[in-house]
Amino acid sequence: KIADRQLRLDMPKGTDLSVYSQAELDQIALSLNTRPRKRHQFRTPLEVYNDHLRLAEAEAGTIH
Repeated sequence: KIADRQLRLDMPKGTDLSVYSQAELDQIALSLNTRPRKRHQFRTPLEVYNDHLRLAEAEAGTIH
């Protein structure tokens, strides 16, 4: 999910997204997901997400 708050700074509420190509929307999403966040100790949302995936994969491989 694209961070709504940051998206509002880049594109105000009510902006018609249909005027943007999929490539442009993908670039916006990449920009938002690779921007460091204070709430994540200045890691990017993408880094946090990848950490969660690695942890889930490690836990899935553990025998209980």
